[in-house]
Amino acid sequence: MRMCSRQERIQKDVDVVIQRCKAENEGRFTDFRYADTTFTFMYSQGSKGISYSVNVSDDYPDNTYVSNSDNADDVLITSDPIPVIFHRIAAEMRLNNDRGESGQCRGAPGDSDGDNDSDEMYSEGECEYYGGHEENDGDEILIHPQLEADLQSVRDLKGPDAVSLREYGGFDDVEIALFVDVSFLDEETALAWGVLRREPVTIQLNCSQTQYMNGAAPKVDVYQVSKLKDRFGLGHQLKKIMQVFVTEQWQQESSEGKAACLAAPTAPSKFNFNFDPKFNSAKVVPKRNGGFLVQAIEFAEQRIPVLNEFCVICDEPHVFINGPMLRPYVCEGELCIFAFQTLGVMNKVTDVIATGAQVVDLLVSMARAALASNRRDVIFDPYPSVVDPQNPQKLAFDPKNKEYDRVIKSLENLPRIEEMTQTPHSEMKDKMDMVDKLSLPLLQWVISSNRSYIAKLPANKQLDVMQTPHQFLLLSSSPAKENIFRVAKEKYGSTFAFHGSHIENWHSILRNGLVVASNTKLQVNGAVHGSGVYISPLSTISFSYSGIYSNGQQKATSKDESTAQKNGKRFLRSRNLKCIALCEIIKSPDLHKHGDIWVAPNADHVCTRFFFIYEDGQGGDPQINTQKSETYKKILQIVTSRHQATKA
Repeated sequence: MRMCSRQERIQKDVDVVIQRCKAENEGRFTDFRYADTTFTFMYSQGSKGISYSVNVSDDYPDNTYVSNSDNADDVLITSDPIPVIFHRIAAEMRLNNDRGESGQCRGAPGDSDGDNDSDEMYSEGECEYYGGHEENDGDEILIHPQLEADLQSVRDLKGPDAVSLREYGGFDDVEIALFVDVSFLDEETALAWGVLRREPVTIQLNCSQTQYMNGAAPKVDVYQVSKLKDRFGLGHQLKKIMQVFVTEQWQQESSEGKAACLAAPTAPSKFNFNFDPKFNSAKVVPKRNGGFLVQAIEFAEQRIPVLNEFCVICDEPHVFINGPMLRPYVCEGELCIFAFQTLGVMNKVTDVIATGAQVVDLLVSMARAALASNRRDVIFDPYPSVVDPQNPQKLAFDPKNKEYDRVIKSLENLPRIEEMTQTPHSEMKDKMDMVDKLSLPLLQWVISSNRSYIAKLPANKQLDVMQTPHQFLLLSSSPAKENIFRVAKEKYGSTFAFHGSHIENWHSILRNGLVVASNTKLQVNGAVHGSGVYISPLSTISFSYSGIYSNGQQKATSKDESTAQKNGKRFLRSRNLKCIALCEIIKSPDLHKHGDIWVAPNADHVCTRFFFIYEDGQGGDPQINTQKSETYKKILQIVTSRHQATKA
């Protein structure tokens, strides 16, 4: 019986890979097998071997799954055909070899003998990879001289590893990969943005090599090799920014640009980390002194540090009374909100719950507490902007028409987050829709509107002295604020102190920042010691501000109780929640100390680091003093271990 067209195409694509490997005597790839819906092969280097598995679907090449034995949990879902998948894997391994950075890319490391004969790759036809020049035999398409000049300019100005070029034999198309160093991002920002600091961001341009700078503008892709595209935090926003930039600049061949492209390159410019979005200085197009490709890299370097200060959809600067926050987000424009929630930009609830269910549990609890407060018109800020699932042209929850009771109802109709982790998404969605069609979209908003970074601390990274299993890493400062903090820390040094605030206030704090509330509508406890952020080295003082010891019913958790809780409790069980934050404080002359009550008038000198939750009337040890040597050392150990884990 004749095979169906789908099977024929798959078999043909498999044969392309196998035949090309045999023709080029590519011995590192072996053991090619295709059976049913799976194509497998091995990559060997010395005694090490990695097996790759490509699982195809009924709608091949769409929904093709790629995995390898070296990182079984990292599964790539792609629409590329098998030759292109193989092409990318081999190119990543060669790139690994060229850089001498074993394990940086998804593939295994390449050979170390520098054999350029293995640089032939595959697309749906033949494909060749060039890191430099290739002699022309008369039949191949000549590379555009301006492209040659631009490539060389990148190597001269940014380094030999800052660019690569792939040419497809017999085709005019080329693939240019620009590698942008992001090691300048601080650890907190990289963690919150889902970026690997040790690995460059790849900006990929697909264009014509004979019509370079004259033909159609390239298609742009942005990714980090070691991360799935849908898990790369900056992917959508930076891809859109770079596509607009490339399209606008592609054919703008000013006399200055043309001359510079073919002339000797000038010295690279240093970009300034501190851009002011009010003047859109991050959007200023760099001069084309080193050619178009250098210009593109410098524009990306210019935009990346301040992505959080611009809307992820329209790329207009945010207008925040208290300054930008840590995580990128959408602006308040209705068109942007619709696009953000309906076009797949927003993180999926299933992904977030799968990786951080306890954080979702905490976010929902904070929202409930804010809504239950008699100050909800002040502290339930921002109010949700949620697209109606039954009518995508309107908002079901609209800040212009606040319906607090309706929001409360939808939150109350949510199943327990713990239950959601144990139920398939489709089943849970159907179940939730039967009860309240707005519950799931509202949960999505609660998750995505959080502009701080929160992660549950593993048991071995927790501060035992806090006597609660509910301990979280909490980072909310923008890159600009962290930079200000870092400079001040180098000058004055820093220490740690507690900040106490009722749980109802944290829905707003996570989205608007820890601000000076003195003499504003947010003030609750007065400002007897002046205006500023109130902190204390003593837990008992900050506990009182958070309400833990306000009614005399709370009791400190014993060590035995704390150990039992840590071993057995993962999710919050109570609505009676109290909390306290541990902050890092700059020890500048501006820090006013009134006994054990400290006041920091400059909010930029206070950065949240950890967050602790207590429930059912329990409280932590009231005798904790962050300035005691033993306690201070324990805090530093946790901070240091977190930084080491981030660098790993």
